[in-house]
Amino acid sequence: MNSKIIVIGAGVIGAASALSLQADGHDVILLDREAPCAGASFGNAGAIVNGSCVPTAMPGILYDVMRMAVQPLSPLSIRPAYFHKILPWLLRFIWQSRSVAASNNATHLRTLTEHAVESWRQLVDATDIAAFVEEAGWLKVYEKEASFAATSKDRKLMDEKGTNYEILGRSEISDLEPNLAPIFNFGFYQKDCLRIVNPHKLVNGMVGLMVSRGGQFKQFDVDRIQHEDNEVSLSGSKGTITADKVIVAAGAWSRSLAQQLGDNVPLDTERGYHLMLPESTRDLLSSPVVNGESSFVLSPMDTGIRLISQIEFGGLEAAPDYSRVRSLLPLAKRMLPTLDTDEQSAWMGFRPSLPDSLPVLGFSTNCKNVLYAFGHQHLGMTMGAVTGKLVADLIAGRDPITELTPFRPNRF
Repeated sequence: MNSKIIVIGAGVIGAASALSLQADGHDVILLDREAPCAGASFGNAGAIVNGSCVPTAMPGILYDVMRMAVQPLSPLSIRPAYFHKILPWLLRFIWQSRSVAASNNATHLRTLTEHAVESWRQLVDATDIAAFVEEAGWLKVYEKEASFAATSKDRKLMDEKGTNYEILGRSEISDLEPNLAPIFNFGFYQKDCLRIVNPHKLVNGMVGLMVSRGGQFKQFDVDRIQHEDNEVSLSGSKGTITADKVIVAAGAWSRSLAQQLGDNVPLDTERGYHLMLPESTRDLLSSPVVNGESSFVLSPMDTGIRLISQIEFGGLEAAPDYSRVRSLLPLAKRMLPTLDTDEQSAWMGFRPSLPDSLPVLGFSTNCKNVLYAFGHQHLGMTMGAVTGKLVADLIAGRDPITELTPFRPNRF
């Protein structure tokens, strides 16, 4: 039976869910407090990393966090005023770094990401938005042997879970990316991946495609969610709207909506930053490249190179602090000597993150007409299309392509 379904959140997860639900014949309305792709989906590295499985919480992370906390150019920072708020999340995060937990979380992650490339191809092929998705690898480079050796746990976990990668030397790195400075002696390369040349245009194209097929997009801020019998009502400053079923894919803003339905999900936000560099830089790299020592990414977009870095815990309200990401520009220039570092724009966004690095995918424990699809952390673009497919399968009552119990909202 076809339903009127509202999807809250017009980022990549919401847009992919809307398209997949629409393909099943449902009447779909996509809502967002802002324009499509105004949140975390706008500012990412554009990488679709097939088989990505290494969770953020890995054995030894407590030492890494303490070490990074005192580094002047650390990729991790915590706003002092936010520390007491993030502390419960951090304690859960550290608990998830146990070897057994990390291995289990890696297994569950891979059950989603192993379908990443295939799912994106199914979603965009034979559409105009296919032009925004290209084949490209995912390359991490290291100057020092000790830095590369520190990835041994990650590589061992990938070996155990069956994720393919190649180890590269200096000449092989140069063959892949000849504009990189010849300072990198070790490379870690995943070949079977895709890149999005412009995440903003891709997600807007997805929303436009959904609208062209009869769906609707409305700018509507949802402050309250209620369910009665077989109807769900959503209220905000623009009034109230109702639906048969609702998908909560509001990223970092999903927690309060879940709480209103009785689901206390420990979702918090990692504030991520990027700088856009001139359009003339866009052909310097063929794929995103991670500087393994300094933990930043240089990613080629159709508008230039994007420099992405930093995990900052500071909540949803504090003003951005661009000083750390800007301090990486000399390192980026050293990495890519012909890079024009003239800043074109700066951005900060909110990655919706859970302590175990797994998203929430499943029905509310108290309302079977509300489905959650949020918390994809650093892998929103990677898992966007497969999440949309899973959302449609759950709404239709079909068996999903993977067991979703590990992603249930009450797993904590």
